[in-house]
Amino acid sequence: MADTKKQAQEFPTYKGRPLVRCGDEIYYGNMEEPYVIRMQIKSKKEVDGKELPDKITVQLMATDPYLSPRKQLVKSSEKKGMFLAMDIADIWLERALANKI
Repeated sequence: MADTKKQAQEFPTYKGRPLVRCGDEIYYGNMEEPYVIRMQIKSKKEVDGKELPDKITVQLMATDPYLSPRKQLVKSSEKKGMFLAMDIADIWLERALANKI
């Protein structure tokens, strides 16, 4: 059990919430809370020799495993650039967790 907690603490965080990346998908938030954000990188661009996310789909998702995938999706939007995607992701997640939509 101690190993599980240690692994969970190793994820990078943004504003105190975990950020987990798997390929072109980034999850923001704690899966034990009612909502998380899923960001899907749709396209990338090269800037100064580095590949950066360009178009990102941001989705507010309910974490209830008993909901159908269609009902888990609460909100969705496409943003240009990681900064705008993280900005809206944080706002949506804060509001959803505060209001428990």
